[in-house]
Amino acid sequence: MSTHVVGQVRPSQLLWTYGPGALVDLPNLSVVTMGLDNWDINQCIPVEEARLLAAVRRVLGPQVDRLRVPPFVREEGVSPLSAEGKIGVPVRPFPRWLRCVECGLMSDIDLNLFKVKANPYRPEQTRFVHSGCIGSKGDKRAHEADAVPVRFLLACRNGHLDDFPWHWFVHGGPSSCRGTLRFFERGASLQTENLWVKCDACDTARSLVHAFGREAQQNLPACRGRHPHLDRFGEECGERARAVLLGATNSWFPVTLSVLAIPLATDPILQVLNDGWSYFQDVDSLEETGFVLKTLKKAGTLPGVQVCEPEGTWELIKAKKEGSLETFVAVEDLKRPEWDVLTSSTPPTDWPQFMSRPEPAPAAYAGRIAGVLLLERLREVNALIGYTRVEAPEESTDPEERAPMAPLSRGRPDWIPACEVHGEGIFVRFDEHAVRDWESVASVRTRSEKLEVGHKGWRNARGLDPGQGYPGIRYAMLHTFSHLLIRELALECGYNAASIRERIYASSDPESPMAGVLIYTAAADSDGTLGGLVELGKAENLGRLIDQALDRASICSSDPLCSEHDPSVDRSLHIASCHGCTFVAETSCERGNRYLDRALLVNTFECHDTAFFEM
Repeated sequence: MSTHVVGQVRPSQLLWTYGPGALVDLPNLSVVTMGLDNWDINQCIPVEEARLLAAVRRVLGPQVDRLRVPPFVREEGVSPLSAEGKIGVPVRPFPRWLRCVECGLMSDIDLNLFKVKANPYRPEQTRFVHSGCIGSKGDKRAHEADAVPVRFLLACRNGHLDDFPWHWFVHGGPSSCRGTLRFFERGASLQTENLWVKCDACDTARSLVHAFGREAQQNLPACRGRHPHLDRFGEECGERARAVLLGATNSWFPVTLSVLAIPLATDPILQVLNDGWSYFQDVDSLEETGFVLKTLKKAGTLPGVQVCEPEGTWELIKAKKEGSLETFVAVEDLKRPEWDVLTSSTPPTDWPQFMSRPEPAPAAYAGRIAGVLLLERLREVNALIGYTRVEAPEESTDPEERAPMAPLSRGRPDWIPACEVHGEGIFVRFDEHAVRDWESVASVRTRSEKLEVGHKGWRNARGLDPGQGYPGIRYAMLHTFSHLLIRELALECGYNAASIRERIYASSDPESPMAGVLIYTAAADSDGTLGGLVELGKAENLGRLIDQALDRASICSSDPLCSEHDPSVDRSLHIASCHGCTFVAETSCERGNRYLDRALLVNTFECHDTAFFEM
């Protein structure tokens, strides 16, 4: 089988946009990223993060032994014909059906009516061609014309993906006719009612408008249970197949887990052992310890290893093997250890991947905000554990509460793609007494019940337990505050809004409550970002930004419709929120713009008694 380089994407995009099972819509081709079984593991550099690995094992099983960075070409200017130039992620053309842009002929790639024309030096120009095209006007001189992927596919909520059933659709069901099909347009616009497919043999034609909406249930076959990225076909599936467009965002939603790299041990050498125990677990002598440390320092794959010396490290290795040292790995709650470090009376200030500086709360919000921590350096590690199609997954660290995920490999994976990013951030800790008093107000509890009705309707419509997964009104308030502040920070910090992210720490547990927001920005390179966010976290700047954010939120351009929105009517997961006032980019939000309500922070046209901040 021939292989060709067909394009480039960033390694981080293989987690968030183009992971296994996702379609990559290139200029002249459309390809599907193959499963992990087809990746060259020798080109995937390990990423060490013990807490994240433990969380992944809890979801996917104990056989997962490593987190690895997707393969990428590490040197520029290498020959595209060399082995180094072909390092990357394997893909396969999909959909398998193409159409000629001149004569409209539609055919499966396997019928060999279309040929691939590769360009190793300009991968973006690699394309399929119809070499025997005679044109749409019946010109008898055969010539070469471009062939492009058809723009229609089938997908279902179980993650299956399939070619559009063109013969079935055109002939209205099973048919013995196997004539060639042609695509053509009627009318000036490109609406679906003007897009037609015709069979040359029986002269039957049908508009693609019948593939969408309520009619689609009668015009499309049942899902055939196909995973083209795994070469797996014929799985039993009870979901209805739906027509989706090539390039549509609902064709692939990643399911990820992420943690902040935080120090969990007082001894820096012990922290290094906990983070990279896989490198040291087979070490049996002082000499081997020195060799491993020398290798890791030279490779730079384990953060903080520069502080380790052979003698002290070997003593801790022996103690750890004897079981006298704790592993400091929490798997039940990824955010709880982070909260403990962020709210510590003496937060770390000089760890390799975590540098912080306490800052007083803005004076105007001293009764509401307990403190601010400026994170001058942080490291976040993300892991891809699965994906969904058609509908975005319910965000939850509990696998029992999450919708079914489609697999990344044919069997149970022993490694998972991951990436690490470095950056800076602002942690805002809310006053627990103020939050608890606010939660006890009757009108706030009523507001919470209103949002919970929408939550139950949303989960019930998707076949999930409606009694699970509601994060609470505290989370909704903190989440909304985070979005308002992100929108305000993006105007002044120098970063675009899509590059700013959030982590919400919310828990009403009486013994260990949490109420805080971490807003940060990160980049994939080792240097991270440039300090623009931290500068705005200082008391004199942060107070002004919060003032502006709350003032903007009091009136939305979509009011009064926005403020009067009722989640129980449309079974949505937000109340007084929309793109005009609260929503942010999906890359920024940890919940996909769900559980938002600006009436929990400020007075709106519809609600005047649930605002946490007194304006």
